[in-house]
Amino acid sequence: MLAQVSPWHVHAAQRMAAAPAHALTPPTRMEWSTHPGLGPGAEILGPHLRRKRILELGCGPGHNVAHLAKHHQARVTGVDLVGLQMRRARSHYGHIDGATFAAGHALHHLQATSQTFDAIYSVFGAVGLVAPELLLPATSRRLKPGGVLAFAVPHPARAGRHPTVDDRPREDYVTMPNHTRLPIARWEFDARRWAAHLARTGLSITSALELRHPRRDPWPTTLLITARKR
Repeated sequence: MLAQVSPWHVHAAQRMAAAPAHALTPPTRMEWSTHPGLGPGAEILGPHLRRKRILELGCGPGHNVAHLAKHHQARVTGVDLVGLQMRRARSHYGHIDGATFAAGHALHHLQATSQTFDAIYSVFGAVGLVAPELLLPATSRRLKPGGVLAFAVPHPARAGRHPTVDDRPREDYVTMPNHTRLPIARWEFDARRWAAHLARTGLSITSALELRHPRRDPWPTTLLITARKR
C-alpha cells in the first residue's frame, strides 16, 4: 500500500497516462543532475565497469541502468519502490542485456539480497529519502571491499536554503508532471554531515561535487558524493 499512495506512485501514474511506455535506445551518457551533460558521467563508479555488478537504489524509468548495461557491459540491477516505474523501465529497456529491474523498497532489497556489488548508486533516489542510519549501513554491507557508493541529492543550499543542523528530515516537495506539488520528507545534509554518517559504516568520501548550470542556476542544485568502502 505504501507505493500506491506515495507521491512517487502519483508521479509514475501521470507519466504513464501522458505517454505510454515503449522500447527506447539507452542514453549515451549517465546523468547525475537534472541538467543533461552537467558534471561527470559513469566514470565516477570506476574506470572499468565491464562485467561489474552494480545496483541502483531508486532507478525510476531505468535510463542510467540501461546506459551502464549497454555502453559499459555492466551487470546492473535497478530497484524502485513503485511497481508502475518498473513497468515503465521494463517496457523501455527490458531488451537490454545485463539490465534487470526489481520492484521493492531499497532498504528491504539490501537486507534481503545475498549479492555483493562493485558499485551502488542513487540519483535523486533512495539516498536522502530513506533514514540514513538505516540505509547507509545496509548499503555498506552489500558493497565489496573497495566498492564505490555514489549518490546525487538535491543540494541543501539550493534556492537559498540551508543544510539541516541535526540528523532529522525536513519537509520538501516533489513536482508532478502536471506541475502540482506533493510533500515528502528528505534528509538535507551538507558534505560534512554526510561524511560523518558514511564513516560510521566504513565508507570514506573520495569526492563531493556541487553541480549547477552556469547560466541557469544562481545556487548549486545538486550535491554529488562519492565514497569508497574501506
